Order: sequence, then C-alpha cells, then structure tokens
Amino acid sequence: MLAKKGLNVVLIGRSQLKLQKVAERIERESSIQTQIICVDFKNSIDIYEKIEKQINNLDIGVLVNNIGISYSNPEYFLQIPNHEQFVSDIISCNILSTVQMTKICLYGMAQRKRGIIINLSSMSAQIPSPLLSVYAASKAFVDKFSADIATEYQKQGIIVQCLAPGTVATNMTKIRKATWMAPTPEKYVASASRTVLVAANTTGYFPHDLMKFVINDVAGLFTSLLSKHIVFRRMKFLRERAMGKVGQV
Repeated sequence: MLAKKGLNVVLIGRSQLKLQKVAERIERESSIQTQIICVDFKNSIDIYEKIEKQINNLDIGVLVNNIGISYSNPEYFLQIPNHEQFVSDIISCNILSTVQMTKICLYGMAQRKRGIIINLSSMSAQIPSPLLSVYAASKAFVDKFSADIATEYQKQGIIVQCLAPGTVATNMTKIRKATWMAPTPEKYVASASRTVLVAANTTGYFPHDLMKFVINDVAGLFTSLLSKHIVFRRMKFLRERAMGKVGQV
C-alpha cells in the first residue's frame, strides 16, 4: 500500500529472510527504497533503542503497528500452555510494541505537525471472544490507546486510525483458503487503505462491518445469549477440532 504511493518503507520483524524477500519484492515492483530492521518483539525493551537509532534521522510520515500474536487454538484461560510466557509474549507483542513504536515515531510527527499512525486491533476486542480472552483484551488496549492518542495530538495534525478486522486468511489465523468473509491480506489492505482519512475506528472491510453490526447491534439485546450459545460454542468447536476430538469439516 505505502510503496504504491511512492513512500520509502522500513520493514521491522524477527525473520531476516522474510524481511529480505519482502524488501526485494517491493523494490522490484516499485521505484522506492526499503530498509529492514531485524528484531524479536518478544524480547526485552532494549530492542526499541536499536530501532530508534536506525530510524532516528528518517522523516517518518506513516507508522503501521501490525505486530501481533494470538493463540495457537482457542483455549480456556487456565489451560493456556506455557501460561506465564504466553501472557508475557502477548503483552510484549500486542501492547508494548504499539506503545513504544508510537513513542518513537510520534515525537518527530508532532514536531513536523503531520503524520499518520495506523494501529491494528481486532474485531475480537469489540465482540464477545471467549477462549481468546487474553488476545482480545490486548487488542482492546489498542482500541483505547488509539482513540486517546488521536485526541491528544489532533491539533498537531496527527491522524490516528485503529483497524479492527475480523478474520483474514493469514498464517496466524490458519485459514488456507480465502473467502468473502475471510479475505486475503492483499484484498483486506486494498479495502482498509481507502478508510484512512475517513474513519478513526473501523474494521476496514465491509463484510466485517456487517458481521460486527449483526453481533453488536442487531443482537445487542441478546449479547449474553450470543456469547454463551453462539460464539462460545463456535470457539469450543475450533478448540476441540484442534485437539482432534471432532472430525475435520
């Protein structure tokens, strides 16, 4: 999305090989420059000093905070494998990364009085999400953080958008075949990019807007029933399938 608009791109992630492949593809398909920074966001806060040193002199116009991890499979809170480490990783990747990367980039944006910050939340933060409680709660933090940072810095010309998509066909969601309701990353990004200057908080994709409306508005009076008997049953089914207790569908 950014490369197609002629913006140079800094890619940050933990896999040097994947970063290089993406950077090569971007430079091959466009006339922009790329830079890669290899760090693991599960590690200590020291990684942010490394990141800041490498981008400190750059004119960062757009920041996309899309680092995140989720459950391997839906699970009851007390039965999450490697519980302490998992919770720590969720906080580091889904919460701390958003806060720290915003801090690093927002300072220069505020001085220049322009900039766009796009934070990736999740629809799970805005609808009942049993068996994904820690992940959903971490994404709810991103929702609230985005809204309040937007208010704090709107007079400095900073635009903050929070994207809260439903399911997208990625490695994290383990969906192999894209559908109308679970689009490819490319299709989702194409849709979401059209909302940046239009909506401060959105799913970024019409079918997901529709799903959210049905769950939260049409069924609003029956939220408890919906949580217990529809969403909860669906998540239990996915959990049991992952554990091999039900047949594949």
